[in-house]
Amino acid sequence: MSSRKYPDRPMVGVGATVFEDDRVLLVQRGREPSLGKWSLPGGLVKLGESLEEAVRREVEEETGLQVRPVDLVACLDRVLRDEDQRIAYHYVLLDFLCEVVSGTPRAGSDVTACTFVPLNRLSSLDLTRGTKEVVLRAWDLRKDSGPRLYDPTL
Repeated sequence: MSSRKYPDRPMVGVGATVFEDDRVLLVQRGREPSLGKWSLPGGLVKLGESLEEAVRREVEEETGLQVRPVDLVACLDRVLRDEDQRIAYHYVLLDFLCEVVSGTPRAGSDVTACTFVPLNRLSSLDLTRGTKEVVLRAWDLRKDSGPRLYDPTL
């Protein structure tokens, strides 16, 4: 099994953009990488787990919410190097637009805080790279009734 830090291969992670009116659900990271920064709830896909299962599990673990993935918002590469330019972390991230099925938000595992943040306050937070852009893309995708990129039945 590959370690998260100094891995021998890329790791696949999922994230969720969840909206309540004009607010988006964010979590404050409780561990490295990006300890203390605000980001979308999410985490690594487990062996044998579908992307949909991973999104549902990770969001519930970190926020207490049960969600349903609606569509894929973004695919991101995250290669983080240490001071010697060795690859400290390498993630391939798939961020999804999600709808709340049930639950009340509360900080769970791996996070120190969990809250819905007004979209107009995103610039005032210490966000992980790309978070604001993914949130705004997901906000626009909510109104799109075209074909979906993510179809778990294919």
